[in-house]
Amino acid sequence: MPELPEVEFGRKVAERATLGRRIQRVWCADDRIVFEGVAPRAVARALRDRTVVAVRRHGKHLWFELDERPWPLFHFGMTGAFRVLEEPPLPLESSARVLDQRWPPKFTKIRLWLDDGGELVMTNARRLGRVRLQHAPLVSAPLASLGFDPLTGMPRLPAFRALVSGRPGMVVKGLLLDQGFAAGVGNWIADEVLFGAGIDPRRKAGDLDADEVKALHGALRRVIRRAVAVDARKNRLPRSWLFHARWGKRRDASLPDGTPVEHLTVAGRTTAWVPSRQR
Repeated sequence: MPELPEVEFGRKVAERATLGRRIQRVWCADDRIVFEGVAPRAVARALRDRTVVAVRRHGKHLWFELDERPWPLFHFGMTGAFRVLEEPPLPLESSARVLDQRWPPKFTKIRLWLDDGGELVMTNARRLGRVRLQHAPLVSAPLASLGFDPLTGMPRLPAFRALVSGRPGMVVKGLLLDQGFAAGVGNWIADEVLFGAGIDPRRKAGDLDADEVKALHGALRRVIRRAVAVDARKNRLPRSWLFHARWGKRRDASLPDGTPVEHLTVAGRTTAWVPSRQR
């Protein structure tokens, strides 16, 4: 699933394609699952002839600020993405081995034609993504219930410590996955943060001491910033990261120095960790 770094890449793609441009034409698939609570044709009418003033993101959600409201709010779900003709898609671990090179791509849900001749589409193969129309996304569901964004709104350590202490009974892996705590953190980011902080994913948040909370805070900031800086491209992530050994639940999984990587289920999710380094 696209997590914060992958969705931020999508925001950049959309911003490059649409910022300051007028949407001349709109096509929407007749998909009442992806278009939640609004008819696809209503989305097309709301976007047509509007100028994109800004492209924003909070957690895994993106929206366009237009010169008139309402505004479109997008969520990629498991496999969604923004695509432009001139730029190849960002490969994910869940991506098909052979990327769709057709235009428009298969499973396109919305297609925008811009006044400079460019196009932007959103694809969504598994129909778990969503397109909504809202007048004020940040104060409407689902964004209103989300926690801080670790890239744009990372709290200072004292505030972060208070947030952690407010959920003492949660295992720390579950805490990181809780979108009401930190918006945009998914499974691989949570595992990487806990590996970087040296914390066992099964520990209770209330059992972490001050140094461990500080390490968690620093690791979350560091992992998010580094992954965003390289557009979440796996071949540009540090070779020392757990990321490269976590997929597939292989019994022989290990770090580059041979240290074993193990897998277990924590907070209902497959979890990769390094017992010799996480306490």
